[in-house]
Amino acid sequence: MELTRPTTASPERARARRRFDADGMAVAAFVLGLVGLLVMNIVLGPIAVVLAVLALRRGTARRARALLGLGLGVADLVVLAVVMSTSGGSAWSIA
Repeated sequence: MELTRPTTASPERARARRRFDADGMAVAAFVLGLVGLLVMNIVLGPIAVVLAVLALRRGTARRARALLGLGLGVADLVVLAVVMSTSGGSAWSIA
């Protein structure tokens, strides 16, 4: 009986997998940035920015969507800053 070594992925396949992951990150950044404009911008904004930057660095095919996610993530943080400065430091009111 001969044991065989597990085959490693070819460089082309690894590149394709990395691009597929980057495309998913670009879409996730866009969606999180968009949702973050409405709710939980303190959490979703920074996540959208990080995912967009990672997608751009990994060479996504959805570059425009990653850039939109980056812009929306930054807009989330700007909206948070404006709301915090105009409401006297509290973004949410219970009463």
